[in-house]
Amino acid sequence: VQLVESGGGLVQAGGSLRLSCAASGRMFSFNALGWYRQAPGQGRELIASLRRGGDTYYSDSTKGRFTISRDRNTLYLQMISLKPEDTAMYFCAVSKTRDPREGSWGQGIQVTVSS
Repeated sequence: VQLVESGGGLVQAGGSLRLSCAASGRMFSFNALGWYRQAPGQGRELIASLRRGGDTYYSDSTKGRFTISRDRNTLYLQMISLKPEDTAMYFCAVSKTRDPREGSWGQGIQVTVSS
């Protein structure tokens, strides 16, 4: 499956963005969907995930501010109250296993939050 992210860019602290991850296949065919981010000089971290049954996970740094959701062909990440430390490259990943990392990845999209 091919994944294409969109919706990133530059935003001021306190602002909002919604990332989209468009898939060539139906999102409901995947068991695990996730959003990851990687800041310069740091590893890639899972920030939100969604299981087919509807269970969600959020990292401590995004809980209460980010929301993961999907429709038939697109995975979303709604981000509010953005902080400069949210600045990173954001990636979506989907898998038919329980771990999004084991499936397909998007190419990544930059989110920059200015103070």
